[in-house]
Amino acid sequence: MTTVTKSIDIKEKTLNVFTYFARPEHISDQFEERVGMTVVPMDVKAGMGVGTTFRVIGDFDGKRLEWDCETTEFIPEQKIAAKMIDGPFKTWNIAVEFKALGEKLTKVTMTVNYEMPFGPLGGILDKVKFAKTAEKGMETALYRVRGLLEGNGSIPVYITLDAYRKLLAEKEKMNNVPVSTVLTTILEKYSQIESVKN
Repeated sequence: MTTVTKSIDIKEKTLNVFTYFARPEHISDQFEERVGMTVVPMDVKAGMGVGTTFRVIGDFDGKRLEWDCETTEFIPEQKIAAKMIDGPFKTWNIAVEFKALGEKLTKVTMTVNYEMPFGPLGGILDKVKFAKTAEKGMETALYRVRGLLEGNGSIPVYITLDAYRKLLAEKEKMNNVPVSTVLTTILEKYSQIESVKN
């Protein structure tokens, strides 16, 4: 079993940080192009809570992996955890923990535990390539989330489920570009319409 853990402090309220992470597809927006990760919610339970299932599709330096996960823990402003229920790994689970360090300061710790397929060969592949890619990808993802949450606040943190479904439909029409790109495009179109009205 391999464990990869990364932490980061984000200058934002714990509620807002938690709300961002509570949408699994937000995470795919943060991974680098070479990882090429997509997260697709399949069956949403209790506002993305326990029992929610989602598919993870990752292209790790040319090796495409796909697995289905289920949310196993959902403790508001404290922890979100999920495990693989179908996929290539012997085991795979992730936990994201949140700790308020102040009014607008949150420590986020992401931990992934997994066991590669392919027996001893999988262990070698893991040591040579996968573990390093996973660690680098997690670190970069956390830095990107921090940049977004500490930036200009252009994140769909508070959005109705209906509006979010429409956003995901637009994302699909636009060849699954990141949600942030879809939202920016919609806002630009709205801005153009408003300027024509005035």
